[in-house]
Amino acid sequence: MTDSPVSSPDYDPDSADPQPPGSLAALIGRILTEVDELQFRSFSKDDALDLGLLLVELGRQRSHPIAIDVTKGEQVLFHAALEGATPDNERWIKAKQRTAVRYEVPSLLVGLRARAAGQRIEDNAWFDQREFAAHGGSFPIYLRGTGVVGTVTVSGLPQKADHELVVEALTEILGRSGTLG
Repeated sequence: MTDSPVSSPDYDPDSADPQPPGSLAALIGRILTEVDELQFRSFSKDDALDLGLLLVELGRQRSHPIAIDVTKGEQVLFHAALEGATPDNERWIKAKQRTAVRYEVPSLLVGLRARAAGQRIEDNAWFDQREFAAHGGSFPIYLRGTGVVGTVTVSGLPQKADHELVVEALTEILGRSGTLG
């Protein structure tokens, strides 16, 4: 990815206002590109620590009231809550993480795909909102050629901002290792 992820005036999943034409499809397309590009060759406990610490650094610099979680399989490799994060952020982390693991795509993408089909995934009887959340903030850890091995999740900001913060950190970590793209 050539540009740093930043908030843009495209589709806002938290807004009830009319959205710019084509903005939902453009956001879905952007996330699919992120999925394709943000993949590791390997993912160690040190990588999880580096990723978690980078998110802490970014969160502190920006005074974000976030909780951060990096998990590989069922093992939590990094977890932190910054000033202002609440116990509710822990519930959101688990619910968004379960969604990313179940569908093997970012949690934001799950909700956006439903909206693109003219629905809300939350309206499906089989989608248990006590267990899952199709809101931005959880991004699978992909190993190129293998698939999903874990997740990195942020909670505490509006869902699109949670997603973009995770993407920013993944982009920087993968750029450092020379494996981006």
